[in-house]
Amino acid sequence: MKMILLTLSLFVFSCGNSSTQNPTKEETTNAKPVEVPVQDNKARAYFASGCFWCVEAIYESVEGVDEVISGYSGGHTKNPTYEASNTGKTGHAETVEVIYDPKKVDFATLLRVYFGSQNPTQVNGQGPDIGSQYRSIIFYQNQEQKKIIEDIKAEVAKNYDKPIAAEVVPFQKFWRAEDYHQNYEKLNPDNPYIQNVSILRLEKFKKKFPELLKKNSK
Repeated sequence: MKMILLTLSLFVFSCGNSSTQNPTKEETTNAKPVEVPVQDNKARAYFASGCFWCVEAIYESVEGVDEVISGYSGGHTKNPTYEASNTGKTGHAETVEVIYDPKKVDFATLLRVYFGSQNPTQVNGQGPDIGSQYRSIIFYQNQEQKKIIEDIKAEVAKNYDKPIAAEVVPFQKFWRAEDYHQNYEKLNPDNPYIQNVSILRLEKFKKKFPELLKKNSK
């Protein structure tokens, strides 16, 4: 459950229970990536970048993106739950599945959204959300995507003194999160975490990339 802690009269907002335990390495880390076929002219991409409530809302604001689903990926256990993921023991990170029209937005642009909507040097978390379940991961489905990721990651790295934290991992499987996590920001606008973390992150992204936004997201 998302928590809000009051400490010394200051609110510290968190997307969930934190854990700094390192995940067990996924057995398929070096396996051949699984490629998700294009269906009905829609492709799918997978990203982990902190709380999936935040990341879902960011990608849903991008022109060419049809839908974003919150879930889990990158771990070693089957059928992960939110509670299990929050222990940091499943190896999974909160991940989004981005369903998009490749004729309107390409994979490289989705990567620029990824790097441009977070602190790319933060290790094992994003913002107030700390733990391996919030680590940054970019999942690739083929060697072409891997090359694009490596090139853009190297380009982004030139702007920072610290290393880029995002792992580059072959995609294996995406596990859809519980229904109450889907469209969470949109359905729970008064939630304190949404008000003080998610919306601020979304608005910062919009100001940075106005040219990428859907007309109704500007």
